[in-house]
Amino acid sequence: MAPALITETTNAMRINREDVFGPVASVIRVKDYDEALAIANDTEFGLSAGICTTSLKHAHHFKKNAQAGMVMVNLPTAGVDYHVPFGGTKGSSFGSREQGRYAAEFYTTVKTAYTLS
Repeated sequence: MAPALITETTNAMRINREDVFGPVASVIRVKDYDEALAIANDTEFGLSAGICTTSLKHAHHFKKNAQAGMVMVNLPTAGVDYHVPFGGTKGSSFGSREQGRYAAEFYTTVKTAYTLS
């Protein structure tokens, strides 16, 4: 299938309410960041979410408040590192994350420390 770009859509349209597994992008026009985040979170799915911005304020807020299992800033939302947990939230999740326990071990440093008081 050839990639498709669908413009002038609304959040209520079927293209924006269902998981589409194909080369399709849909554009919803919003007035500001707050409306964009509200629309991004207004879904029963939550595998990945992304934002393109030059605002560190919006980037930080989006990473903390986007309701998705994987959140990207100025990066594609597909293709994550193979050793980090992979999975979503809401209807885009089932059970534990793939690679979860092993990813936790990868990023954990074990240290023993003593203090004599």
